[in-house]
Amino acid sequence: MFPNFNNNMEIPIFGYVKEGFEKVKTAFEENFKMRNEVGASCCVYYRGEKVVDLWGGFRDKKRKQYWEEDTLSIVFSTTKGMSSLALALLHSRGLLNYDEKVATYWPEFAFNGKEQITMRQLLAHQAGLYTNAKSLNYEVLTSEDTLSDCLAKQKPYWNPGEKKGYHAWTIAMYQNEICKRVDPLRKPLHRFFKDEIADALEADFHIGLPEHIPQHRVAELIPFMPTEAFNGERNTDFGSIVKGILNPFSPFYKSLLNPPHALNLNNFNKRKYVSIPNGSAHGFGNARSVAQIYNEFATGGENLHIRPETLQVLEAAPIHPKFGKKDLVLHVDIPFSLGFAKPSMYQNFGVNYRSYGTFGAGGSGGFADPEKQVAFSYVMNKMGTHIANDPRELSLRNATYDCILNVEKKEKEAMGLVARA
Repeated sequence: MFPNFNNNMEIPIFGYVKEGFEKVKTAFEENFKMRNEVGASCCVYYRGEKVVDLWGGFRDKKRKQYWEEDTLSIVFSTTKGMSSLALALLHSRGLLNYDEKVATYWPEFAFNGKEQITMRQLLAHQAGLYTNAKSLNYEVLTSEDTLSDCLAKQKPYWNPGEKKGYHAWTIAMYQNEICKRVDPLRKPLHRFFKDEIADALEADFHIGLPEHIPQHRVAELIPFMPTEAFNGERNTDFGSIVKGILNPFSPFYKSLLNPPHALNLNNFNKRKYVSIPNGSAHGFGNARSVAQIYNEFATGGENLHIRPETLQVLEAAPIHPKFGKKDLVLHVDIPFSLGFAKPSMYQNFGVNYRSYGTFGAGGSGGFADPEKQVAFSYVMNKMGTHIANDPRELSLRNATYDCILNVEKKEKEAMGLVARA
């Protein structure tokens, strides 16, 4: 454990890195010096061992309150990975079949052209249910029966399986309805996740901010400013984001900005909204908790008794829609499978297609790489302007794999020396 400050003694950085992973710490420090970081955490597991656990900076916009070891932050779509791991656990227990029709578990779903939609199509964002004709306002989101009825009656926006479009908010709403129907105790998604994954692994991650967590543990979300899109980062997605926000008829607007409280990013600093247990975006955790959970799946799932068959389907290559790979909402190629993003030319995480994870608005992310037995996560409070590949997250991800390559190289050299002796 070390306290560390930059040259001006302004940015407090704490944590631990194992020998051989110092480059990740350097990248973490550079994020504060060069990439407008305010407060953040980064955690990496390798071969089941926690080799990086860093946190630092400030948890508030005014930079008065330090980001502490147990600070939590909203992680937006990084939450989707946690929700999808919950469904994977249901699959492992034989309660869910990814190739079964959704209506088998939820008969009311078989309405308005959704009769043949499979779980696999839904979780690959290919069901055409990326938004809802109803306004998913606070009253709807907090009425279980009303929300369920809205979801069941929604008509797909395309023939399921033919196209894909990011179900930014709705994906976990559907997952929640399915979880309630297949879990023997009829637990909603957030409760099932807490009891069966978070508590079982002693991981400090929550779907919906619980009342018992004091405000001083929660980082203030700091929205991006338009001027930040022109700070020299060539690959910013801000132009695409603005184009979508300014057009209320665009799939981007309909998917990401319904529920309407998402129109004002400052609403995500209000407990009224973030206490709603939406498994698509209202997740609160830090890099340690996200990486800790992915580590369980990256290393065989022994603690949760995950069947090998479940791990195999999570690691399988994605099945693309019939017409094109480009996402109609995000306008980029991000393949999805069983609720997770999979590596692509646009977002190339892990070492091959076996990796899976999700990344959140503003820059956070987490994934499992079973090939290398890596679990990685980055969480921050200052939002960036990228749909994916935020420069801060990318620098940490690249540094992690540079370190792993170096570690493996040294291991091979040592084995060679032993052989020659």
